[in-house]
Amino acid sequence: MQLDIILPLIIYLIFVFALSIYAYAKRKKVNQFTDYFIGNRTMGGFLLAMTLAATYISASSFIGGPGAAYKYGLGWVLLSMIQVPTVLLSLGILGKKFAILARKYNAITLSDMLYSHYKSKVIVWFASIALITAFIGAMTVQFVGGARLLESSVGIPYDNGLIIFGLGTVIYTAFGGFRASILNDAFQGLVMIIGAILLLVAIIYAGGGITNIVDRLYAIDPALLTPQGPDNFMDFPFMASFWVLVCFGVVGLPHTAVRCMAYKDSKAVHRGIIIGTAVVTIIMLTMHLSGALGRAIISDLTIPDQIVPTLIIKVMPPLAAGIFLAAPLSAIMSTINAQLLQVSSVIIKDLFLSMRPNTKFSDKLLTRLSVTITYFFGGLLILAAWKPPEMIIWLNLLAFGGLEAVFLWPLVLGLYWKKANSTGALCSMLAGATSYTILAIYNIKIYAFHPIVPSLLIGLVVFIIANLFGQTGKKYALDSTQN
Repeated sequence: MQLDIILPLIIYLIFVFALSIYAYAKRKKVNQFTDYFIGNRTMGGFLLAMTLAATYISASSFIGGPGAAYKYGLGWVLLSMIQVPTVLLSLGILGKKFAILARKYNAITLSDMLYSHYKSKVIVWFASIALITAFIGAMTVQFVGGARLLESSVGIPYDNGLIIFGLGTVIYTAFGGFRASILNDAFQGLVMIIGAILLLVAIIYAGGGITNIVDRLYAIDPALLTPQGPDNFMDFPFMASFWVLVCFGVVGLPHTAVRCMAYKDSKAVHRGIIIGTAVVTIIMLTMHLSGALGRAIISDLTIPDQIVPTLIIKVMPPLAAGIFLAAPLSAIMSTINAQLLQVSSVIIKDLFLSMRPNTKFSDKLLTRLSVTITYFFGGLLILAAWKPPEMIIWLNLLAFGGLEAVFLWPLVLGLYWKKANSTGALCSMLAGATSYTILAIYNIKIYAFHPIVPSLLIGLVVFIIANLFGQTGKKYALDSTQN
């Protein structure tokens, strides 16, 4: 265990907890329940950009993605750049209308928005259960990534690292709430950018320049330099599927969508799109390129996910390695806190309160219940991460796809198609979830596409057809909005 590496990480964690304490103090002065989950809708453009980028950029971007680039070469770097427009799509499609309606209906969760349009508690319950189920897989991946980072970089055994990282993340999330989440996202986003750029520079320097590195990659396997990768792994159906899964479909991710409910004004949206797109571009390019070029420096890893922490230790001095290990740690923590808060809000707001609609609860009591649920759920996830898979990127993509198959069409059509009704939405959610689960579990590929592609097509067709059998001409909540 290297103290030179651990010391900067300890300082980083102290700063994270300090921001949580500040957020806790601010929450005492306002509506605690609303502030705990959406920060009383006060985000400016910079915070909006950084929280969207930091929430989307996770263990897969800093650990799993570079691991895949290490295994499949420069073709995976090209593939990763499909993700560049994610902030633009999220804010462009949801953006202003989502925020206006969230204020109008005092919506705190994604299910609040769905209920505002469809007036169906069945949809809310199904959406809540689907979200919690998918987030179990998604957050398990993040905990695995954090533990592997500590294991590979500072020599902490995986089980011990999981406990240290998991408890620390759960505590600061539960204590600080949404305000702590976005403040830490801004800080963590800056750490990610600096760390990603400097890691790439250090790799190029250690490898003797780009030309030497490319020559070594060619000697290992010429296919590492091709767009398709070894064994033509990344063919057209795979690339098209990846675009749907990690770019277009991101609009349907609940923890991304809820960020669109919490910004301050239109100026924040415009600044958020520009800054957020720049942040995602820089981090995706530098991190995946680091993984691919790192194969020339370390060519014998059996677990690809270990490439980034291993490279950091190998190409950087110990103190600098400790500072820049905070970058992947930041990516993981920012995603966990967003998803943990989402789960807590769903359990309290969409399930607990819906069962007792006529009972008045104080903000303080609801906030305490939310904190308790965050602790409890975080503990369960630590147990779920005890036996990790070899490559976490596939589990993360599986969870992403499940959320998109359920939420994408009810969200988008609910905002832009005034005739959309609860029958169409519910049938679409059921069809998307069922088809995606069957295709993914049995590894069925239609024309070699990832299950997300046929699942979204099935969900769309079912929505349109089932919508014909629902209540038509009814004045839904969103129909009165002229924006």
